[in-house]
Amino acid sequence: QVQLVESGGGLAQPGGFLRLSCAASGFTFDSYAMSWFRQAPGKGREWVSGIWSDSTHTHYSDSVKVRFTISRDNAKNTVYQQMNDLKDEDKGQYYCAKGRTSEVNTNKRLDNVYDFWGQGTQVTVSS
Repeated sequence: QVQLVESGGGLAQPGGFLRLSCAASGFTFDSYAMSWFRQAPGKGREWVSGIWSDSTHTHYSDSVKVRFTISRDNAKNTVYQQMNDLKDEDKGQYYCAKGRTSEVNTNKRLDNVYDFWGQGTQVTVSS
């Protein structure tokens, strides 16, 4: 069955960095786009970044553009998110999600364009 397992979360200082990983199994990883979402305490889930199956295109929300980088290693069935210059507003639970096609959907912020989600990894930003 499909499994998405996130890791790499933790505590970082403002201005610091973390690298999240999402290990995928149970499907043909290199055929599907992947995205990262996050959910801050008391807020709804927010789309953060997305990457096409072949890595030719990446997409970012305005709030993380320049600071975050999504990438993937299809040989390792893993998608990453490098997060630099972390801010307090970046804190929350981060989830990876499997898209339904090879391209990041134009409706990428909608939950229903994804069919599987990981359990999440917690990111805390504090001095």
